[in-house]
Parts: sequence; C-alpha cells; structure tokens
Amino acid sequence: MHRNSSAPRLSWDTSGPRDGLNDRSLGWLRFMWDKATTPDDWSDQGEPHPWWDRYSEPPMCAFPRFDIAEMGYILPMMLESTPAWREGYVRILDELIGRYRSFWGAVDWNTLIGPDPLVDRYPPEWLTVVPEHLRGRYALPGWTGNGVEPWGLQPDPVGCDGNLFYRGWLTLLMSIRRYISGEATEGDTFEVTGYQNRQFTWTHQRMARFISDQLWARPQGAHCENTKIWPFCMSAAGLGLQLYDAVLGTDVNDSFRRWIDYAKRHYMGRDRKGRIDWVAFYYDPIEDATMTFPGTVNAYSALILLHYLSPQDHQLGIDLYESSMRQLGWNNPRYPVVQLADDPQLLSTALWMAREVGDTTTWDRLREVAEREFEPRFFGENDTRFAFWFNENREWPRGQLNATMMMVECAEAGAWSRVFNSPNLAVHRQPTIRGLDYPTIGVRRTHYDSQRRRLEIDTFAATPASRGETTTFHVDTLPASPRLSVIVDGEESSTWRRLDARTVELDTTVDAHRIIVAPG
Repeated sequence: MHRNSSAPRLSWDTSGPRDGLNDRSLGWLRFMWDKATTPDDWSDQGEPHPWWDRYSEPPMCAFPRFDIAEMGYILPMMLESTPAWREGYVRILDELIGRYRSFWGAVDWNTLIGPDPLVDRYPPEWLTVVPEHLRGRYALPGWTGNGVEPWGLQPDPVGCDGNLFYRGWLTLLMSIRRYISGEATEGDTFEVTGYQNRQFTWTHQRMARFISDQLWARPQGAHCENTKIWPFCMSAAGLGLQLYDAVLGTDVNDSFRRWIDYAKRHYMGRDRKGRIDWVAFYYDPIEDATMTFPGTVNAYSALILLHYLSPQDHQLGIDLYESSMRQLGWNNPRYPVVQLADDPQLLSTALWMAREVGDTTTWDRLREVAEREFEPRFFGENDTRFAFWFNENREWPRGQLNATMMMVECAEAGAWSRVFNSPNLAVHRQPTIRGLDYPTIGVRRTHYDSQRRRLEIDTFAATPASRGETTTFHVDTLPASPRLSVIVDGEESSTWRRLDARTVELDTTVDAHRIIVAPG
C-alpha cells in the first residue's frame, strides 16, 4: 500500500445512525480488516506483521497487544450505524482475540523475567516516569518483572497476581465480542500461551470472575507490572467487567465500583474548591510510592482515564476532564493549544471527551489542531483505506494512535458510554444480514423500523474495481409475514427468494444501493 499525496479530505461530520458510517470510518474499517485477516505468525518462532503497532507509548505500551485491544473499541460504536450488519465486526474481533492469546500477546510477561538488568541505565527521558527517590534501582513501567518477589515466577499470563493489564484488556475485548455477536460463548474454553509456551485453559466467564474476586481481595487494586497498580489498567479491566454484566446480567463489576471509591480517596486529590488537582500515574504498595507528575503535566494522568472511567462514573469523568483542561488551558481560547507531551493520544482523548460533555469551545480548538497536525489521509488501492499518519515517515499508520482518533469519527456523542450502560441487545432479535461478501461490497448504514417492520440497507462498493458485479447475501430473523417486498433504489426488485419463513436471499450488484425489505 502507499500513502496518497493528495490533500486530506477534511471531515467535520462524524458517523451516526441517520447517515451511517462516514468515509473515514469506512476507510479505517477496511484497513482494520486488512490487518486482522492477513495471516502472520504470533508464535515464539514468528513475529507480528510490522503494521501492528508496537512502537507507540514506550516504554509502557510498546507491545502489539495494545494495538489489538484498542482497535476493537470502535466496533461496538459502529454498531449504532449498522445494527443489522455485525458479522464483519465479529470476524475482525475473532482475529484480534486469537492473536491476543498467543505468545506475542503476552510477550512481556513471557520474556521480561525477574529484575531488569538495565535498571541503572535508563535514558533520562524514561526516568521521568519513575519516582525520583527510586531512580537507578526501580524497574520502569513496561518491565513486567514476572518472577520478582513477593510472588515469584507465574507462568500463566491470566491466572497470576500481576499482569492485570493483560487479562483486563482481554476481558474487555471478549466482552465486546460477546455483545456484538450475541453468541453465548462465555463458557467456551480457550487457551492462552504463557511462559516457555505452556498453554493455560480459561473461559471468559472464569476470567471475569477471577478479576472480580481478585479486586474484592485487594481493595488497593491489582498489579500490572509487578509491583505497580495503575488506575489506567484498573479502569480498563473494570470496563470489561461492566460490559460483561450489562450483557449477561451478572455482578462481577461490583468489586471495581468499590475500587473507584478507594481511588477517589487515595489516587487523586482535590483543592479547596473541590476540584481534582492531582491524579496518581501509578502506585507501588511494596515501595509505598505514588508516581505523580509535577505541575501541569499531571493533567495527562487524568486524561488517560477518561475512556475507561467515564462510562462507569460519569461525574468523575467530567471532574477529571475539567481538571485536565483547566491545567493544560486547552479550553481557553485566549491561549494556543500547547501539547506538553509528544503523544497525540492525549489530545485525541480530550477531543473525544469534549464532544461527550458538549464542550464546543474545546472541541473546535482541538479538532482544528487534529486536522492540521495529525495528517488525515486516504491511502491504498483506490484510496479505500484511511488513517491519521501524524506526519511520520512510516510504511504503516500507527494503530494505537488511530484507535482513539477514530472513536471521534465512527459514531455520535455518547456512543461509547451507551455500549456499556445501555447496549442494544435487541439487534439479536431483529433482521440481520448474513453472508455479505465484505470487503467486495460494504454496508454504510442499516435501520430497522420495528413499528413498520421495515429494514433499510445502504450498501457501497468497498472494492471499486468490483463495481457492477453480481453479489448475494441473506437477511434472516425477519418478522413472519405471508408477503414480502424488496425495493432497490426505489424500484420493486424480483432478484430475491425466500429460504424460509423468516429468511430471504437477495441478489444485487456491488455498488451504492438503498435496499428496503418489508412486508407487502
């Protein structure tokens, strides 16, 4: 693939149920499909394809599983635009989850064993994420330290004392898959690859309960790298548990909600006006050391929590957002937007949250920066892929950085919180598209009117070279009706047939069409 040198197409209108997925979202989805469905070797004898982002956020997140986990966020949000077409999202998630459970998915836990031998030779810029009094003798964030005291070597990357960020994000990803698919897979066994390629058998259900029980036993929180407790990782794990509860009617997230109360008292502080004025980056209970950043930079410790805490405690999310904007000045039109850290994810997170809370001043300011500096660009064959390139001279766009920016493009305000607080479980009882030949033909929008029992499908030529070719797909779970009509672009169609009382098969062409299936 190549980057197209033409000027970027500016986009101020994001996706939504009325108009469907915008071109940027469709382009990013196509590149996600490329990444997910192109075989590569994540075993200890292989190496992930270089387009998997193991370059962003060093030293903490420079591992390819973070690309996998964050890539999945937009899929349940896109469901608001295409509730009747979910199978493409499920295929992507299956490919992501399969890689996540591999050797490379837990490469840090499997290879960064014991104390870091380079602990006294870190570059100065990395020492900024270590408490000052521990520098030179304390492992960096990112060094998992499997084998250090007090727990010793634990081969299972899920069933261990530390490594919460592995099982937490896996639970979140599998909860997203459970929601979108509607399939009762929570009791199905799977294997994860651990130390020295040992295989460990788990189920989604048992993993969620393991995390929940661990949090009941440890009110301070569970460790990620031994021996660090991160509000960031804790919040992601809690979000996976919340979606599990929302879909299955369980209570595994109750222990995390108790942790939120603990975090409010111990991992953040407020000034005399009641405003949050500091947030812990992480806490080490063995050293009894809290890592906080000085001055304005501490705003970033609040920002990184927003995607994960806001759906679980909306007011706390607002408080964290307002604290970070006040410290950074990004909501103040009298001053330019200054990015103190070289990390586009921080600005994109603030951009997303500005829209969530209706902060139009900050939204306009940050959106302008993103359009100007993040290099939005269509690329690939016929410009069918899209990404933000961030003015980096790389062969492939950075997945982790795009994951948060695309949360702005792919859905309307509130979509992310709705996934976890009011998931649309009715879609599994409504008409559903099956067997669509994606990415030859794609779906921009679907809408089901339950009162009129009418399904609308907006298609497009996802592969322009195939435009005009004949293609076939099914629609099942239709309401029982003795008569059906299929309207294509305003005209009655005869190129369809009933397979059973609630399923039809449709022939159409690869192109932009409005297809309506309804009684009549």
